[in-house]
Amino acid sequence: MSETPNPLHSALSLAASVVPVLPLRRGKVPFGNCSTCAGNACGGRPNMKNPGPCQCPGVCHAWAAATTDPAVLTSPAWTDAWHRAVAVAYHPGGAGLTVVDLDNADAITWARTALPTTRTVATTRGEHWIYRGTMTSHNAVRPGVDIKSTMSYARYLGPGTGALADLPNAVRALAVKQPPAVRPAPRPVSVPAQSSGRCPHRTPVFLERGIAMAEQRITAARSAVHATVYGAFLAVLSTHGRCGCLTDTHIARLFTAAQAKGETARHCADAWNNARTTLGL
Repeated sequence: MSETPNPLHSALSLAASVVPVLPLRRGKVPFGNCSTCAGNACGGRPNMKNPGPCQCPGVCHAWAAATTDPAVLTSPAWTDAWHRAVAVAYHPGGAGLTVVDLDNADAITWARTALPTTRTVATTRGEHWIYRGTMTSHNAVRPGVDIKSTMSYARYLGPGTGALADLPNAVRALAVKQPPAVRPAPRPVSVPAQSSGRCPHRTPVFLERGIAMAEQRITAARSAVHATVYGAFLAVLSTHGRCGCLTDTHIARLFTAAQAKGETARHCADAWNNARTTLGL
């Protein structure tokens, strides 16, 4: 994208809309810390004890310097930065937003099938998908995809197109690392004897209650959807995985509940297989 013709003018316009902004120098990077804050001696972001906003008079600490105060933006301490600025950045989390940064065509193709539509802004190599709501920022949540929200900044590239949608669980789930498959050492597996094809633990009602509870657990998840789905699958398999009472219908019910929360069929299959492997099934 081309350089912003008048960075300060754009910054003041955004600040008036309660979007915290900061200047970017050549290379599209923030201005460096001041001498007082060099090495984060002031207790800035890296030690997480004082995550911002930055209290320095000049432009310092990247995202933590972002402000909506026009008096600060036009102050003498910021004048040199604006003279050297080539673009404007903003703090999405400070504006109550989350940016899904799609860095290439493959990432855009994935988003169009996996995420709900929302406001979209074209970037040099891809697109920014902007949602209403905040979360912790994460890089490389999948190939070509970063999440920028709290304690992060994104370059302002225009208002974009489309209606702003609420931050979906499908985006929050990207930041949750699914437990890796655990391959236990081979060991004898005790398989309970089956009786007339019925669940040996109690009655068919016991199995139905277990499936219903797992569905409810997944449906009620408000965050950490990946981990919740995996945990629900693990709970069902730990109780019924060896007795032969689980049918394709039961498994389909669990997968349907997970997909309703934004999980893909591939994620469901991986979580199910990981749970089976963990239990040695």
